[in-house]
Amino acid sequence: MPVALITGASRGLGLALARRLAQEGWSLVLTAREPQALEQARQELEAHTTVTALPGDVADETHARRLIGAALDLGGLDALVNNASALGPSPLPALRDLPLDAYRQVLEVNVVAPLRLIQLALPHLKPGARIVNVTSDAGVEGYATWGGYGSSKAALEQLSRVLAAEHPDLRVYWVDPGDMRTRMHQDAFPGEDISDRPLPEVSVPGFLHLLSGEWPSGRYAAQRMAEVSA
Repeated sequence: MPVALITGASRGLGLALARRLAQEGWSLVLTAREPQALEQARQELEAHTTVTALPGDVADETHARRLIGAALDLGGLDALVNNASALGPSPLPALRDLPLDAYRQVLEVNVVAPLRLIQLALPHLKPGARIVNVTSDAGVEGYATWGGYGSSKAALEQLSRVLAAEHPDLRVYWVDPGDMRTRMHQDAFPGEDISDRPLPEVSVPGFLHLLSGEWPSGRYAAQRMAEVSA
């Protein structure tokens, strides 16, 4: 039974992906900041598969080590999905107004924490394992007020490219999930109606395609991949 570690798994894309992988027979290690929401996810998913749910901060070293240890307890690691992200202040400020302490926290969660989990996971990845870093079109496009979040995702994308070059034996994917109707997206547009955005479930088939197929390392758009897998 394959094992996946998914961060940011109590809601949004992380939970939607966890639901699908549970149905596909994956064992899961899940983490998120909110203990109650994560426990609800665990109770739901354990009806389908083995689930270990560990609430905590992905930027915390002790917690990161616990997550890798939990995956090893389930038999190893077939997929590491770095999905947890920090948006930063809401409403999103222009760069001239971005508080540097808040920016440092965004970088810690969106760049440093994924790298640390990758470092800890590398010695334990099973043959054919995949590393999936969830990025954003804000990491490649210059959207006003998105400088803090966007630059963190740009850093994650470049980190992923270098990781793929350093480990040609691994499949490393940096994936833009597309616009989604999530709490983070609502926080980016406070007071606006985002009901026209698709639910995260629309992006999940693209991720599943990458996790189960033979696609080479690279950057992918999940909603386009979903069309390929349809």
